[in-house]
Amino acid sequence: MTSYGSFPGARPRRLRTTPVMRRMVAETRLHPADLILPAFVREGVSEPVPISAMPGVVQHTRDTLRKAAVEAVEAGVSGIMLFGVPEDTKKDALGTAGTDPDGILQVAIRDVRAEVGDELVVMSDLCLDEYTDHGHCGVLDAEGRVDNDATLERYAEMAQVQADAGVHVVGPSGMMDGQVGVVRDALDTIGKEDVAVLAYTAKYASAFYGPFREAVGSSLKGDRKTYQQDAANLRESMRELALDLEEGADMVMVKPAGPYLDVLAKVADAVDVPVAAYQISGEYAMIEAAAEKGWIERDKAILESLTGIKRAGARMILTYWATEAAQRLAPGTAAR
Repeated sequence: MTSYGSFPGARPRRLRTTPVMRRMVAETRLHPADLILPAFVREGVSEPVPISAMPGVVQHTRDTLRKAAVEAVEAGVSGIMLFGVPEDTKKDALGTAGTDPDGILQVAIRDVRAEVGDELVVMSDLCLDEYTDHGHCGVLDAEGRVDNDATLERYAEMAQVQADAGVHVVGPSGMMDGQVGVVRDALDTIGKEDVAVLAYTAKYASAFYGPFREAVGSSLKGDRKTYQQDAANLRESMRELALDLEEGADMVMVKPAGPYLDVLAKVADAVDVPVAAYQISGEYAMIEAAAEKGWIERDKAILESLTGIKRAGARMILTYWATEAAQRLAPGTAAR
């Protein structure tokens, strides 16, 4: 006679039986409104320029950037993070193109605001690396080191010209000590109290940035390990977090996302401000490359990676798949 007592009474598999069942009990829900699209706009080009290491991503013209912004709005994406790529001849030691009111990033901000108004949260990268001939995120001293406080003065100027151009959110990303406080003061000084600050709180010196440097035409030689965080450290991020909040950050971010989900979870547990995570170029490139080889299922891998980032605590995710993912997440798409 069969003994049934040895069979389990608790069967978690009961809640995995059908796609609709799995959707109903899902603990984490990814939504188009969670997503922010990073976008590059290049000065002096008449056609979009493909980025070889990031299939499907381009350096936009001003016209194609406006179209990308409209597509993002239509897909339900919440924000767009703009990166300017100036002509090489305009790069110099101080990154002056970054504070030129008619510089490519400021022009792009005005273009996107004119196209979509307040239907998309327009964000701007506040950093000098795209505009310096040495490729670092700040001003160099006589010995070739990044001068923290001289750089802060440049960031204050950048914040003001970006705000004057109409940006909703500035994202100081250079990892200079005191950058959030200086940017906040600079904005308030010119009556731009409504412009929010997204602090790049935990930005690690990562090997996954490689494709991004092609995307912005970086002139960097060497590395940024003296100002970006060491991959070995987590408590250091919590100190950076405390400082950014004290200085007035409205939102905070962890970058990269995938390799630093533990940091993201700890930051998210510690704060009551919105937390963002940036799924960076190398993360994008790996999935696209593996999919091109037929080693993974591309579409499923994209949504799985984004869901993991949200599960770890991100309220907002910067991802190059933002518009595509949002379109696939639209009401009426199939249950998982």
